[in-house]
Amino acid sequence: MSANTNLVSRLKEINEIGIALSYQQDINSLLELILEASKRITHADAGTLYLHDPVHKTLRFEIVRTDSLSIAMGGVGGAPISFMPVDLYDKEGRPNHATVVSHTALSGETVNILDAYTAQGYDFSGTKKFDAKTGYRSRSFLTVPMINHEREVIGVLQLINAQDRESGEIVSFSTEDRQLVESLASQAAIALTNRRLIRQMEELFEAFIQLINTAIDDKSPYTGGHCERVPLLTMMIADAITRTQTGPLKGFVMTEEDQYELKIAGLLHDCGKITTPVHVVDKPTKLHTLFDRIDLIVTRFEVLKRDAEIEMLKKLDAGRRIQDTGFGMPDAERDSIRAEYEARIRQLDDDREFLRLSNIGVEKMPEADRQRVLRIAAYQWRDSSGKMTNFLTDNEVENLNILFGTLTGAEREIINRHIDVTIKMLESLPWPKHLKNVPEYAGGHHERMDGKGYPRGLNREQMSLQARIMGIADIFEALTAKDRPYKSGKTLIESLTILGRLKLNGHIDPDIFDVFIREKVYVEYVKLFLSPEQIDEVDLNTIPGINPGV
Repeated sequence: MSANTNLVSRLKEINEIGIALSYQQDINSLLELILEASKRITHADAGTLYLHDPVHKTLRFEIVRTDSLSIAMGGVGGAPISFMPVDLYDKEGRPNHATVVSHTALSGETVNILDAYTAQGYDFSGTKKFDAKTGYRSRSFLTVPMINHEREVIGVLQLINAQDRESGEIVSFSTEDRQLVESLASQAAIALTNRRLIRQMEELFEAFIQLINTAIDDKSPYTGGHCERVPLLTMMIADAITRTQTGPLKGFVMTEEDQYELKIAGLLHDCGKITTPVHVVDKPTKLHTLFDRIDLIVTRFEVLKRDAEIEMLKKLDAGRRIQDTGFGMPDAERDSIRAEYEARIRQLDDDREFLRLSNIGVEKMPEADRQRVLRIAAYQWRDSSGKMTNFLTDNEVENLNILFGTLTGAEREIINRHIDVTIKMLESLPWPKHLKNVPEYAGGHHERMDGKGYPRGLNREQMSLQARIMGIADIFEALTAKDRPYKSGKTLIESLTILGRLKLNGHIDPDIFDVFIREKVYVEYVKLFLSPEQIDEVDLNTIPGINPGV
């Protein structure tokens, strides 16, 4: 092969490597690609890639390869690297130009050495010790700085023992080798810097999301952790679908980008709650606003009890005055007045305790209890203005008679509006192509398969599989959550039973439910987040909606 033909071939390879560098996303794979490509175009037997650690002011070994000794350390499949980093400065802060790699990192200069054993000006004692231990003979060295577009040395590429392509003899690195590796190192530095910048932006973005979720969860001790658990369960379900071998969802595949997009959607699925008022998000009891108004009602009971006592004393005093006229009140009548008073006090105490209990949210308030609230509301008392009025206000009756949980219809509407806000917030962001579906995924977790959900009333065919996955994750997390104000976390059997019913009534996706059961996603989840008393033995035959053979 002529010199020109060889050069054209190597330039073509450099171009192909540059294209590969632009596509590689994983940093470890990228580093390995850089070193292996450099060894290949120079026909080097060995090489090391170092990265600059600006915090500790060192060069850190990242990839080490020596083909003739079958040494492969670092990178994707290599053994762990045990070598200590190379210091760029001594203890007094003076630059270390003793070793060729530290000199290259500090100066930004390429160093081409014919033979390490005869070279002057650099300390190769470490190299010689390695050779003595392994029987290797290090000769030619090409040490090239990796300089990015900001003119920063971010690493050093060192190649060892160039080999003649025909005879295999160890030769020096040529001027062409130097130029080609410098070109490759420059491309690699830019590719690596860009990859790092992208990762830093991703980390910053995720940290910002976590900041929002922390603010949401800190608004309420009762929903803390929800924004963490739902994304995790979402990804568990998605992973289960990708590995399922049967059913309509067989063959569903998610790339790394798809998985990241779903993860981000999961983290942001409740971001709209940041605008929900604290007194609604964190409403532990039915009468709670800025404080629990049950204490005001308890005080009114004391007023009624005082009035009952005054009424009793008035009746007894009237009897005493009658007795003074010579027409005495019978003992039986006095006993009856006292008995009536005591019965009234017992009734008021009982009603007070009943309202205390009614103030605590339940999953469904009995109709008889709601009627009793209305009867108590009709009691009359004299308010602070001296006016006789009903014992409970209309607002208090509305709250105490909440059928489910602690929220009124209006408050539940406020809570439900968080999904509208979520969609509005997410659709306003300039999403990159690989995250363009985040608003749809995150905004669909309250929709139903039968079109009766909110906020858009979408049906199954109008929703992505990812949004349907998130819907099941959100429900199962809510069922099993131990940190709600009006209920303890349901047991596993109770939660699966409800989930099965939701499948049958068109609320959740039936195919995803089947995978959830068949792949036992619930088993993995409960081990992480449920308390021991919630985890009971599951007999799938008792769970509604289970397909035969699951």
